[in-house]
Amino acid sequence: MAMFPNHYCPQHIEHEAEYIAKREQFASQHSKTYERHYNLVTRKRNEVKAEQDSFYHTKQWQSLRAEVLARDNHLDQYALLQGEVKQGNLVDHIVPIEYAPELKDDVNNLATTTFASHKAKTKWEQSYYGTGQGNQLKQVAMIKNIHDLPCFK
Repeated sequence: MAMFPNHYCPQHIEHEAEYIAKREQFASQHSKTYERHYNLVTRKRNEVKAEQDSFYHTKQWQSLRAEVLARDNHLDQYALLQGEVKQGNLVDHIVPIEYAPELKDDVNNLATTTFASHKAKTKWEQSYYGTGQGNQLKQVAMIKNIHDLPCFK
């Protein structure tokens, strides 16, 4: 009987390394295939989205991101609005690029956040601004000040 964490019993343990190598190879190939598919279907689904995605691979974005993380002390700005202190490592556009592309490189339109807060804010943006795949942009007022945003939870 194989004992956890091994996949093989003591009699056949010599096959363990080969098995693990094959699993890692499959996972790596599958991950790359999934990422390519996701990029084509979501991130680069049209020229506008492809241009937005390419912005995140520029030196300008890397510089802006570093500046915002330092300014915000790596603290989730959306969580701080709720009185919670959480370490963040993502930088988010307060007004989404999809709605206001002219603000994409405005440091005042950027805030540090966590994955959870970003997910909640993205859901709110989809209902308020009409952003996201399959949605129609709405003609609503831009909320540029982070303190004017609603609670996303």
